[in-house]
Amino acid sequence: MSLSLSSTEFENNSEIPIKYTCDGEDISPPLEWSNIPKGTKSFVLIMDDPDTTNGMWDHWIVYNISTEITKLEENIKTLVEPTKLGLNSWRVKEYGGPCPPSGEHHYYFKLYALNNILPLPEGASRLHIENAMEQHILEQAVLIGRYTRTKNT
Repeated sequence: MSLSLSSTEFENNSEIPIKYTCDGEDISPPLEWSNIPKGTKSFVLIMDDPDTTNGMWDHWIVYNISTEITKLEENIKTLVEPTKLGLNSWRVKEYGGPCPPSGEHHYYFKLYALNNILPLPEGASRLHIENAMEQHILEQAVLIGRYTRTKNT
């Protein structure tokens, strides 16, 4: 079996509950993973939106997640060392929920199992993280959520 990623709050390719968006509480959803490949030393989680007009929009970047961790609780604020937060597209180290300006957008939660721990400081950019991950990805799992805003804010 290969690495898998899921949430107790939404199925793959289904609507993300409003609670986890800018129209709700804007908190991170619970995520869990299983079938960890042999040799995994850490995980990287990247949540992004490829449907933006100006390219990929990063909503959440978490890296150096310990192999002892197989889930992130809802609205997680405290991360166990050596876990670090990367800069999202708002240039902050936190979760930013779905908030599409118009239409339905797809949000990709990508989990990478790595055979190393990334030698990067807190607040690294996605580009630095992806460069450091190169040649170290054992497996990847993806969970896709969709969201369309119902209110104009």
